[in-house]
Amino acid sequence: MNSSEQSESVGDTLHAIIGYAEDGLRLDKAVATLLPDFSRTRLQGLIESGECLVDGQPCLSSSRKVKAGEQIVLSLPPLEDATPEPENIPLEIFFEDEDVIVLNKPVGMVVHPAIGHATGTLVNALLYHCGDSLSGINGVRRPGIVHRLDKDTSGLMMVAKNDLAHHHLSEQLQDRSLSRVYQALVFGVPFPHKGRVETLIGRHPSNRLKMAVVKGNGKEAATNFTVLENYNDALALVECRLETGRTHQIRVHMQHLGFPLAGDELYGVQSNKAKSILRKGGYEDDVIDAVMAFPRQALHAAEISFIHPKTEEEMHFTSPLPNDLSDLLNML
Repeated sequence: MNSSEQSESVGDTLHAIIGYAEDGLRLDKAVATLLPDFSRTRLQGLIESGECLVDGQPCLSSSRKVKAGEQIVLSLPPLEDATPEPENIPLEIFFEDEDVIVLNKPVGMVVHPAIGHATGTLVNALLYHCGDSLSGINGVRRPGIVHRLDKDTSGLMMVAKNDLAHHHLSEQLQDRSLSRVYQALVFGVPFPHKGRVETLIGRHPSNRLKMAVVKGNGKEAATNFTVLENYNDALALVECRLETGRTHQIRVHMQHLGFPLAGDELYGVQSNKAKSILRKGGYEDDVIDAVMAFPRQALHAAEISFIHPKTEEEMHFTSPLPNDLSDLLNML
């Protein structure tokens, strides 16, 4: 009997029988095999909160080894409502089905509620937009944010609407089968025009708001870059393809290479140096003023590709540059 034949749902409980293929596995791993619609993290939480019976006896240990023939009963408590309140905030949706949403995040929108940003976030907007179509992430009725964009970075994001989608998309992020392509306007022109930077990225040793390239105690980070346009050797539009997804990765890597992003207050060029670079490029005062006044890091998530968690279809989406960045490039 295969795994799909060994499990059934009865009301708010799930019943499964451990098969020979699962004999000797950890309880959480065995149940994840038999109940593939649930992430292993979700199942661990249910087991450790006393919602799992093995042969009629409660089992609180996810690591307990199971035996063929044991009967598993898993209770599903009602979904908790998410703490953030739903808010009617317009969203630019590129694609949506019962599993996934692909959207275009605008400049200035924070993804998660946090201190100073309790409302008006992408999560607030998604809770309103999705309503009851969210089947819950780890027992909470909320959208599954697989990857984030900084507040002032525009562009494409994908969001999971259920545990299974969140699990599969997160795995793709980890194994790098999920592709993300950004466009950045940087000071200077990288040469050679195509390359790869791989470093460790960790918290900046003296400024806790910043990340930095570090020699130890950091996470592996890799970015592939290609120069798309040269603006008088003063600025360049650069395509950045992420292999990893560390906090501020592109901003940190481009600064590390000596080509910081335009408009980046945290990692950017000092004002006097920036003006000098632009004057050497032959730009007039109106263009220089426009570059210096650009109010955010000039970074846009332009493409995203992934495998649909249920249909296994290859999905690919592109987003044009937003008006503020497009207008600036036209001036250049």
